[in-house]
Amino acid sequence: MTRIAIIIPSRLSAQRLPNKPLKLINKKEMILHVYDLASKAEIGEVIVATPDQKIFDLLKKHGGKAVITSNKHKNGTDRIFEVFEKTLKKEPDIIVNLQGDMPNLNFSVIKELVNHMKANKCDIGTLASKIGDREEITDPNICKVVSEKDIKINKFAQALDFYRTSKEKTVNFTYHHIGIYAFTKEALIRYVSLKRTNLEM
Repeated sequence: MTRIAIIIPSRLSAQRLPNKPLKLINKKEMILHVYDLASKAEIGEVIVATPDQKIFDLLKKHGGKAVITSNKHKNGTDRIFEVFEKTLKKEPDIIVNLQGDMPNLNFSVIKELVNHMKANKCDIGTLASKIGDREEITDPNICKVVSEKDIKINKFAQALDFYRTSKEKTVNFTYHHIGIYAFTKEALIRYVSLKRTNLEM
């Protein structure tokens, strides 16, 4: 049986919006919305990975599971790897990195992504949605993904590039990248061993 874990990296010291995980949406903290939608997917264990005691305590009070991680990680993937390695003992076959600022995500798309991974279609998978308007193409706050083919509902295509800014203004096979990644165990181990690229930094 395939073991799956959803790990949500979350921290208070984000540069663009400090304390973002604790911002209230309908009187409930953002990180709790994300935790609950991940739990609704019912595909495996859900853990919040955080260096912050406030987030840890909030999850515990909510009845959720959180793990205190190092505060020296450069990115969320390194944070989830710590939980995968130390807490989960590298046992899950598929690890979902769900960003902690995705409270409006439909939990059903997490299932779709995981089913795609379980079918051995790829080693790393992610999601995308249609660009709302042409201004989003040049908006540096929106990460874009360019795919090899047009994607339809419940369909996947190979990603060719990711970017925030570009001189081109085409929308052909360009989508709004959604902050969720699924890794096979082997791909996650390989990924965290690589040097950070200039694009990532």
